[in-house]
Order: sequence, then C-alpha cells, then structure tokens
Amino acid sequence: MNHRVKQQRHQPTATQQGDTVMASLLMASSLFLGVGDVNAAEVLVNDAGATELGINETGANDLETDEIVAKEREVSETLVSPTRLNESRAETDPLAGAKIEAALVYYQERDRVTAAEGIIHYRQALDDSNTLRAKIALDALTGASANGAVIQARPQSFTRPSGTGVYQARAGELPLDDTFKDTRLQLSANWQHLFSAKWQMNLGGYLSREYDYTSIGVNGSGEHSFNQSNTQVFFGSAYYFDIVDPVGGRPVGLSEMVFRNDFASEEAFRQAFDATRRYDSALKRTLDLNLGVTQTLNTHWQAQLSYSLSAVSGYLSDAYKVVSRIDGVGQAQGYHYEARPDERLKHNLFAMAKGALTSGTLTFSYRYSDDDWSIQAHTLDARYRYNLTGGGYWQWQFRAYLQQAAEFYRLYLSEGEPLPEFASADHRLGKLETYTLGVKYAHKLNAGQLASIRLAYYQQRPQNPGISLPGELASYDQFPRLDAIVLQLGMRF
Repeated sequence: MNHRVKQQRHQPTATQQGDTVMASLLMASSLFLGVGDVNAAEVLVNDAGATELGINETGANDLETDEIVAKEREVSETLVSPTRLNESRAETDPLAGAKIEAALVYYQERDRVTAAEGIIHYRQALDDSNTLRAKIALDALTGASANGAVIQARPQSFTRPSGTGVYQARAGELPLDDTFKDTRLQLSANWQHLFSAKWQMNLGGYLSREYDYTSIGVNGSGEHSFNQSNTQVFFGSAYYFDIVDPVGGRPVGLSEMVFRNDFASEEAFRQAFDATRRYDSALKRTLDLNLGVTQTLNTHWQAQLSYSLSAVSGYLSDAYKVVSRIDGVGQAQGYHYEARPDERLKHNLFAMAKGALTSGTLTFSYRYSDDDWSIQAHTLDARYRYNLTGGGYWQWQFRAYLQQAAEFYRLYLSEGEPLPEFASADHRLGKLETYTLGVKYAHKLNAGQLASIRLAYYQQRPQNPGISLPGELASYDQFPRLDAIVLQLGMRF
C-alpha cells in the first residue's frame, strides 16, 4: 500500500482542504483544548486556499482547507492572544499546577476518507512566572482521495504515484486514488514567561513527521496589557521548514502521465516514467507574522482584531493531483500532473466579539483572507455556550466558509492548446463553499474532571467558477458535494 501525504499541510487555507481532513482534526482538537482561533484550509483542508473544519480547504484550509486548511496550518497557541473573556485567571495562573487534557477525534467522509486522531495536552506551572505546555498528537488517515481528473462516461485508469500498477475509476464516477494512507506524529512545546502583570512572552517549537513529509517550526509571541488591563496588544511570529519526499518522486509540473501498456518493455516504461520525475527532496519555507489587539468593551463584552501575514516559498504543488486533457467532445485524451507557483503571500484579517450573557457565552467571528493566487475567502463563525449547574455546558456552533478560485484553477486542459505555466484541478483551489453545524456537551464529574462529547456535520460544496463543460462533461456533476461527520470525545483532568 502506497503511503500518501497532503502537500498543503501547513498552508492556511486555500484550503487550507486534503488536507481538508487534517484541518478538520486540527479545528476539532483546538475547540476542545481551548487553543483559540484556528485558521483552517481554512484547511484543508491546506488551505491551497484554505483549511477548515472543517477540514481542509486548503486549499484550501476552511484547505475550515481553509481551513483546513486551511492550510490548511496550526501555527501555535502563541499567535493568538491568551486573554479570553470570562475565563478564570486560574487558567493562566502558574500556581494552578499541572493540568492534562486529552481528546479522541474521529472523522468520516461519505465513501471517501476516514481519519482518527488522539491528542494529549499537558500544562505545568514551574513557578509564579513560568509555565510549560506540551502537546502530542497522533493521527491516521485512510480511504480514497479525489485525484483531480474529470468524470467520464467510460472507465479511466491512472498510473500509481510509485509507477507500479494502476488504479481505476468506474464510468460516471469521480476518479479517486484509493491508495491514500497516512500516519502523522506531531509534537509541540511552549514556554510562557510573565515579566510583570503587564508583559508576557511565549516561545515554542514544533515537529511533525509522516511517511513522506517532515515539518520543523519555531514560534514566539509577546503581549502587553494596559489601560487598567482592559486592553491587550499581542504580536507573534512563526517559521516552518518542511521537507517533502512524495512517493515515487515529485512529478515535473504539467508533464504527462505515462502508462505501462503503452511501452514494449518495463525498462522503456521506467525510462519514460523517470523523465516525469524529480527524485531529490523538495523544501518549503513558511514565515507567519501576527499582530492584534483585544479590548474589553464593558463588563459583558470583549472584542478582538488581528492581522496576519503568511509568506510561503518552495514546493507548493500536490504531487498526487492531475489535470485531465480533453478534446472538443469532452473526452479525456491524457492526464498531466498539476503545477502551482513556488511562492505565495497571504493576508488575513480577523475580528471577534465575545459576550457574557446571563445564561452563558455568545461568540461571533469573521475572517477575511486574500493572497497573490487570487484566492479570496470569507469565514463566519457563531457559537453559543449555555452553562449548566454543576460546571457543565452545552455549546452550539455554525460555521460558513466561502472561497473564490485561484487564478490558475482549471477543471481541464484543452487538447491542441499550449500548456499553461501553472494549472491545478484540485477542488480545494477552486470556488468553494463549506458549512459546519456542531453541538458539544460537557459534564463535570464528581472527581472534578470535565468530560465532553462533540458531534459536527460538515458539508463541502465545490462550485463551478464559470468553466464551460463541453460534450459529455455536461452529463455529470463535475463538482460533487462532500459530506462528513466529526465525533470528538474529551476529558480534562
């Protein structure tokens, strides 16, 4: 079984989807662990664009890809102000001692990817001024992932990424690569130091390892409180260094897929296959900057406004995605490996308002993102927490993510026309809408632990950005909807 990895793992949306899945897991875990606001492709789903709970909108980010992101990255708790409305000061009081939180997250797409993740978050107060935090997460994904090819009236075959064997798509069905399998281990640590009641600093590190993808990161942030502690200004940065080693090597951008049956010998096929590959490791570098302010408006309401900049360079393509080349009647004549630009600059503007009501807490947030791939995205999130007697609560959530297509997004290439410089049929980079409905119940046990369960329904709706559908392409839904369920169990000790 070939191991696979999503290339937009740390790319905030554009989803930041593939990625869609990872973004979903990151978002779900953040909701439980109280990490704070999460970008998802925008997930991921990788955000290409964005990553999301969704689950990667990376593209996409929402690849919530956006997500999931997008994208589709989990920068670190340090990039968001640690101030939270109505939180007990004991939550950040070093004298509170050690705290452990654990969660299990299960994600299931209809007829596609299944994912599971286990998370442990540890916090230890060293003294009045210093606190250590650490997190370990292990996730596994398996199933079938869309490879980017269009739906056809006849069966289609595709050479596996390794060059050994083929996988097939039945007539009238979305082509899916059923060899998708991935396991990832993630470690992160953070040190918080309080210089005074007005100043604090955070430093952290990050390591993620999977079969063909390694990411190493460092981050730091600071916060200054003034105006009788009613105003907090926070700033932070993070740097990631990623190493990409796709199964079968990196495809040469827009090179055409070759098939064993077209060659007289295995040696001739291998020579042609190798001509479409680069076997050295690829690098990706990401620099994230964040600046924001949190303001207490009155005894019941608090607001936050922040701006973040993300600059990514290096290998940004997905080695497992293709673009169909079709003729005038909509029939595929070949498949080309996608090619994306090797640089991306993304801007995010985030606003949040949180209010303390008699019955609980109400939170609204909005995020606008834009990048030099022409991907614009809007994320709306609303949550209402109803407090119960005894320390438990119910929480409801609605999230919507809307994304425009990248300038190089193409459902297909046209036979006889020159190849463009860049092209991708990854839906996480296309016009996209995702919606999430979730409910969470938490119950305080007699021993003081807090147990919780969360159930969310996620729907991803790829849209046609105005692409014509010649011939048989118009006979099928080339932008099929994706539905998923997320189940999360948590315990706070």
